[in-house]
Amino acid sequence: MAAPVAMLAAMELKETTYEVSNRIATITLNRPEAMNALTAQMGMELVDSLRKADSDDDVRVVIVTGAGEKAYCAGADISGGESGFVGEGTAERVRLDDYRDGGGQITLALHRMRKPVIAAINGHAVGIGITMTLAMDIRVVADDAKIGFVFARRGIVPEAASSYFLPRIVGIAKAAEFCYTGRVFLAAAEKDSGLFNYVVAHDEVLAKAQELAREIADNTSGVSIALSKAMLWHGLALDDPETAHLIDSKCVLWTSSNVDAVEGVTSFLEKRKPDFKLSPSQDMPEFYPWWNETKV
Repeated sequence: MAAPVAMLAAMELKETTYEVSNRIATITLNRPEAMNALTAQMGMELVDSLRKADSDDDVRVVIVTGAGEKAYCAGADISGGESGFVGEGTAERVRLDDYRDGGGQITLALHRMRKPVIAAINGHAVGIGITMTLAMDIRVVADDAKIGFVFARRGIVPEAASSYFLPRIVGIAKAAEFCYTGRVFLAAAEKDSGLFNYVVAHDEVLAKAQELAREIADNTSGVSIALSKAMLWHGLALDDPETAHLIDSKCVLWTSSNVDAVEGVTSFLEKRKPDFKLSPSQDMPEFYPWWNETKV
C-alpha cells in the first residue's frame, strides 16, 4: 500500500522522468538504486505526469516503464519500516471514511485518462508495482520478471482499486489465487492468465511497447480512442447489453457525423495514412462523460 498522493499542479520531477517524442509520452520510474520502489514523491510525480499527458494534444499514447535492468517497481518503499505503509495507529488518528489510498489515486488518474496507457514492465513488479498497471490499457512484460500480489503476506490487503480491476482482467478465480496465496511468480508462468498482453524477452519489452504505441499514434483518431476507452472500461459496470447499445448508438452517431470519420474513409480510399483533426481535450461530445464520476 502506498502513501497518500497529494493533488498538485505541475511539479519538478525528482524520482521520475517524462519525455515526449513523436506523439508518444514515456514516463519512467527513476529510482533504479531502490528497484524503483514507490515513494509518496514518486506517486505525486506519476499522477502529475499522467494529467499532463492527458491534457496535451501532442501526446497520443503514454508508456510507463522503469529505469534500470532489474525492476519495473518493487512495490512501496518500506525501507523506513511500517511507515512505508500508513503507519501503526493511523486508523485511530484518521477517520476511515476520510482516508484515501495513494495507490488508488494513481490508478484513478489512469482510469480517468482519455489516452491509452501501455505498461512496459521491464522487470520485477510486486505489490503496487503490479497493481498500478491494472488500470493501464495494455501490459507488456519481461518473461523473467517476478510478479506478486503479496499483500496478505505483509498483513495488509490489495490496494490501488485492484479489487475492481484484477477480477475483470483475469477472472475472480485467478484473482483470488493471486491475492490469497500472495505468491511471487515469473511472468512467463502466467502468460495465459490474461494478466499480460505480451510476455517477451527482457530486452524486447520497451521496443514492443513502442511498436504498439506507434501503431495507435499513427493510425487512429484520438477522439475515437478516448470514446472507445470510456465505452470499454465503463461498459464493465453496466447491467445489461441494452444499456451498452444506447451508449454505443450515441457514440456511433456522433463520431460518424464528424470530420474524423470523413478523413478515415477518405484516407482508406486514397490508400494513405489518416490525418485526424479532432482533439480529445477540446472536441469530445457534450454527452461525455455519460457516467456519474465518483467524488474522491
